[in-house]
Amino acid sequence: MKQLPKNGLTPIDQALDGLLANLRPIEARETVPILGARGRILAAEIEAEMDVPSYDNSAMDGYAVRALDTAGAEVTLPISQRIAAGQIGNPLRAGEAARIFTGAPMPAGADAVVMQENCSVSGDRVAILQAVEAGENLRRAGEDIKSGATLFEPGHRLRPQDIGLIASLGIAEVTLTRRLRIALMTTGDELVQPGTGLKPGQIYNSNFYSLSSLLQAFDAEVIDLGTIGDDFESTREALAAAAESADCIISTGGVSVGEEDHVKAAVEAEGSLELWKLAIKPGKPLAAGKVGGTQFFGLPGNPVSAVITFLLVVRPCLLRMSGCDSLVPTSFSLAAAFARPESGQRQEYLRVTVQVGKDGKQSLLPFKNQSSGVGSSLSGADGLAIIPAYTSVAVGDSLQYIPFSELLN
Repeated sequence: MKQLPKNGLTPIDQALDGLLANLRPIEARETVPILGARGRILAAEIEAEMDVPSYDNSAMDGYAVRALDTAGAEVTLPISQRIAAGQIGNPLRAGEAARIFTGAPMPAGADAVVMQENCSVSGDRVAILQAVEAGENLRRAGEDIKSGATLFEPGHRLRPQDIGLIASLGIAEVTLTRRLRIALMTTGDELVQPGTGLKPGQIYNSNFYSLSSLLQAFDAEVIDLGTIGDDFESTREALAAAAESADCIISTGGVSVGEEDHVKAAVEAEGSLELWKLAIKPGKPLAAGKVGGTQFFGLPGNPVSAVITFLLVVRPCLLRMSGCDSLVPTSFSLAAAFARPESGQRQEYLRVTVQVGKDGKQSLLPFKNQSSGVGSSLSGADGLAIIPAYTSVAVGDSLQYIPFSELLN
């Protein structure tokens, strides 16, 4: 078993480095129609077997010509044909023009398009009001993609624009890493499901719904382990059963040091604990380890802490398990519109909004209540501002900012 830090608090960068170093992508693959591939991880490269576009075509509505025929003063040419997208025109002879529309194949003999705004039409003749150069207003074959080019390597996470690019090659299916099977367990005698009445001392199980929604971004298969009471044997049995079918187990609650917190002890009974307590705020009571050979993450029970630790720790680990080659969200430097006294030994992640001043510059303003139990601070924020340990903040100081748009995908 890995030795835990003597002070019990592990810096988040150190924790992530250790976790990611010990995780390997799952090996199972599946072939999926491209419409079901958004957000998934490629397991095989995508190589172009054709040029895109596959033929020279017009970049705009106008008249296809031979550039030499437009040289000099205003030229009037007979219109020999009309070519719409999807049609193949006849060869263009010297001294002729062809009416052509955006995307239509260029007729043989033509080497430029005069945009219709630079033309004047009278009957079956067109006056060219502005000369063009050879190649002007054309899209050349292979201008977008060359046959034989590698578009995406294994490990690339597919975005909507990638799906469109793959479709432009005529590819209907892609080979992906299999969907992760994530067992999700919430703990606590006080938890009840939304839609039922609350008795004294009960709260609704919001963590299951927020974490399930987060896992949908990975197109993960969520295995609902239900709500486990504050009991050691029940917790241990649920973890052992989940390890038989899941790639990863995620629990919320029960990882602190109270008498009713049994998750930590149950994990150690069924496997090993490699991480316990992060040097971050919110989110200190986070556990990670193995149940049998299955990866385990024990998130705090407070709703903000559960979401923050998922986004900062669990998310990159799940991406690694899926074979993704991009794990770190993009952050930006923005000025603080607030002052804050020196932080303690834990790195803080403030829920903030981005405000735009009269000068057009952006700055960060924290949500008023930063308690780990205030879920509205997540919904009311645009992202997270990072305050390193033992750091004070003055108005105008530059802070690293991670927008939720980078984390919630």
